[in-house]
Amino acid sequence: MTSIQPAKNNPSRKADWELDFYSRPIVDANGKKRWELLITTTQDLSGSEPFRWEKNCPAGEVNSIWLANSLEEAILEAKNQGWDTPSKLRCWRTSMKTMVNKAASKVGIEVVPSRRTYSLLDWLSFREKEVYPNEPGFLAGPLAPISSPILNQPEPLPEAARGDACCFSLLTVRELREAKDWPIEFNSLLPISKEIDQDILIPGLRLFSKRRALALSGWLGGLEPVKLSIEGNQLLLEAGQEDRWLVTDLSSETALEAKQTIKTSKEKADGFQFIAVQKTPSDEFFAGFWMMRDLDN
Repeated sequence: MTSIQPAKNNPSRKADWELDFYSRPIVDANGKKRWELLITTTQDLSGSEPFRWEKNCPAGEVNSIWLANSLEEAILEAKNQGWDTPSKLRCWRTSMKTMVNKAASKVGIEVVPSRRTYSLLDWLSFREKEVYPNEPGFLAGPLAPISSPILNQPEPLPEAARGDACCFSLLTVRELREAKDWPIEFNSLLPISKEIDQDILIPGLRLFSKRRALALSGWLGGLEPVKLSIEGNQLLLEAGQEDRWLVTDLSSETALEAKQTIKTSKEKADGFQFIAVQKTPSDEFFAGFWMMRDLDN
């Protein structure tokens, strides 16, 4: 395959990629479901437009060879638009993991099984509402959920990620918008729509570790944290493609408050949540800070 060389004296923009390769609710002239490849860069706080790339795949060519060739095309197009080749590619569909891994390995991109594909899911949701219904052959009816429900039992959070203490916590949207200015070692911050009310409370988890805050943050980042959820009086962390971790037991009062805040954020604040890692509750330095979103239907 073609070797990609970086542009000289013109630094490229860098970003991870998010990918979805799957059938759509459209039947072509041959009576086959349309397959479509969607690629987008992970959005950051720069405000710049993401790189987006789409390509239809004939139903008889759905394989890793077609996908690898298409990834090469996307890399070339991204380069033409001033983007560097991504080092990581996030894929959230477990059913496509093997095919995506084979294709990505041929072009030298690491695949990260993860549901931290918020840019992609926003785009896919838009296409399901505004694009596909206007296409010839559209199959009217309820659409498949954006992400499959997770049914596996939660496991206790590993010792490496527990820290000394933890608590359910709240920040306002105003405070969350200020996170870009905080001293943070490990972080994954997301853009917040200007339309969201700044006084809405955002649910989150604070973890504390006097001696291991940085190590704990590095480990948590590798988990690919997706969202917090409540089952009974238990606070769970969902991560990766299908992992669920038991974080802590909450009092009945706190669990009820957490459920309501999660619901409000989902309805009025694009599902935003957060995880913060600090040495102590009063420490102004964050060893880690992740913004998350609950996008399940």
